[in-house]
Amino acid sequence: MSSNVRPESMERITTKALADAFIEEQIAEIKAQVGDKKVLLALSGGVDSSVVAALLIKAIGQNLVCVHVNHGLLRKGEPEQVIEVFKNQMNANLIYVDATDRFLDKLAGVDEPEKKRKIIGAEFIDVFAEEAAKLEGIEFLAQGTIYPDILESDGVKAHHNVGGLPEELNFELVEPIKLLYKDEVRVVGKELGLPDNMVYRQPFPGPGLGVRCVGAITRDRLDALREADAIVREEIEKLPETPWQYFCAIPDIKSTGIKYVNGKGERYMGWAVVIRAVNTTDAVKVTVPEIPFSALCAMRDKIVQIPGVNRVLWDISEKPVATIEWE
Repeated sequence: MSSNVRPESMERITTKALADAFIEEQIAEIKAQVGDKKVLLALSGGVDSSVVAALLIKAIGQNLVCVHVNHGLLRKGEPEQVIEVFKNQMNANLIYVDATDRFLDKLAGVDEPEKKRKIIGAEFIDVFAEEAAKLEGIEFLAQGTIYPDILESDGVKAHHNVGGLPEELNFELVEPIKLLYKDEVRVVGKELGLPDNMVYRQPFPGPGLGVRCVGAITRDRLDALREADAIVREEIEKLPETPWQYFCAIPDIKSTGIKYVNGKGERYMGWAVVIRAVNTTDAVKVTVPEIPFSALCAMRDKIVQIPGVNRVLWDISEKPVATIEWE
């Protein structure tokens, strides 16, 4: 499958047998391309990079070097899951980089969404390039390019919105899932033994929580957002049917609330958490599903216990006119 064009005769991967055949074929192709050389992969924990990592581990084992950069804008438990699944369970050669302070220091006081994105993307390139420079014998870079990336963006996968491969690295690309659609990637991921919450991970923007902590990011508001997001995901996943995507945002505004100290009510200014859930088939047009009021109340009761939060709102805006994300 060296071509960037999916053959018309290629069957859709929908079954275990087809997934197993694809995995066997790709392992052989990876070995033929890479030989005994080393491969570098930016492992975000998303389904695409995770499936590529699992495939390469099967093909070349310790000759795959995974770099997981924690920019401080991931959801609760995500860095820990990457370490648990890949290092502890799959024995991956994993480098974990906690660059939280580095990213948040660069983002301090920046409230313009596009500028935030550019800072996060540029900093990711710098961190990844620095880690790559410490390694010897790397000749290949693996990427989680999938077929829609080729159709829509010249075939270069932009991990974390970094805008492409850093030119100075000069690696040959390894892209084993580049002819697959997202649903096929998930089928392959299941057969590779990845956990369901990784295989069926919701769409998550490259800048992570950075575009859901609306306005200038502060550490306390980011921490509150991370906790609220975990609550929203936990409660919505209890529903019989879950929306296509669900998350929350914290706008950079405050409103009056009441907290009780020693039995006495005191006014204070706190943040509002906005719950967002949408359904779509193409992300171009989205509708808002009904969420049972009891579920909203369950989320509310937990969210308002987060320090600094005193309101919970439900965003029922459709696209158009609103976008899915707040920034």
